Amino acid sequence: MAKPDILLVGPYPEWDLVELEAQYNVLKLYEAEDRDTFVQDHAGGIRAIATRGELGASADLIGKLPKLEIVSVYGVGYDTVDLDACRARGIRVTNTPDVLTNDVADLGVAMMLVQSRGMIGAETWVKDGSWGTKGLYPLKRRVWGRKVGVLGLGRIGFEVAKRLKGFDMDIAYSDVAEKPYGEGMTFIPDPVELARRSDFLFVTLAASTVTRHIVSRQVIEALGPDGMLINISRASNIDEEALLEALESGALGSAALDVFEAEPKLNPRFLKLDNVLVQPHHASGTIETRKAMGKLVRDNLAAHFAGAALPTPVI
Repeated sequence: MAKPDILLVGPYPEWDLVELEAQYNVLKLYEAEDRDTFVQDHAGGIRAIATRGELGASADLIGKLPKLEIVSVYGVGYDTVDLDACRARGIRVTNTPDVLTNDVADLGVAMMLVQSRGMIGAETWVKDGSWGTKGLYPLKRRVWGRKVGVLGLGRIGFEVAKRLKGFDMDIAYSDVAEKPYGEGMTFIPDPVELARRSDFLFVTLAASTVTRHIVSRQVIEALGPDGMLINISRASNIDEEALLEALESGALGSAALDVFEAEPKLNPRFLKLDNVLVQPHHASGTIETRKAMGKLVRDNLAAHFAGAALPTPVI
């Protein structure tokens, strides 16, 4: 029996590619010089798309694949997959939740610590000789005991909050409704009021058309000149222009960001700022988690082609 054709939108780690190629005819869209022609040439046989969370699958791409049955996303976010186009044709969509939750939470908390204590600058202070010539490093701000807001108390937000309890922080959160597992935390429905209460604001909610720019100019202003914004969700959840203006003017104290609009070509204005910590969208970037994500992608594909229940369906 011939192997099913799957379209690989972006590169996967080698350990995943080897496993995929053993089971499927893997068509690597990212290597094609002319992607439109590549899709046209192979459209008649493609039954699955394997993609990444930030790459997704557009309605245009989906519409060009008449035999498409499933879109399997390597990542928890699926906002870049056109779900309406998939629903209209009964195309299944899967993602890789849970397996990356703890690593993402770890990085978010680490970013808060690194930025609050100025650790990047402190390392430079030592290495460039400033410690010897200028003396002690400038004082920074503590983390423990301060007020923190978690915008979105889902899987990742809850794990962030668990970690922050270890720092004796005063934790509040916003979500569509009060959560039964939010014991010991203050529920504040309005993101502006959550920001006004917070010294640190973590953005951990899933991205959608509803949440686009939920961290608005008003939220950023409410967080204020002593506040810090930490984003480990999606760039679309933040009004990036308003964020840049606030960081440049000092209306917002600082930010720690793992995601950006148009990444990896982030707005160069970020690179000129000394009050922002920038990371290359690698919150799930551990060997252990990436292997688990790849296995879940493959498990979803295998279940689909076997006619079995999907392990982690979105639709």
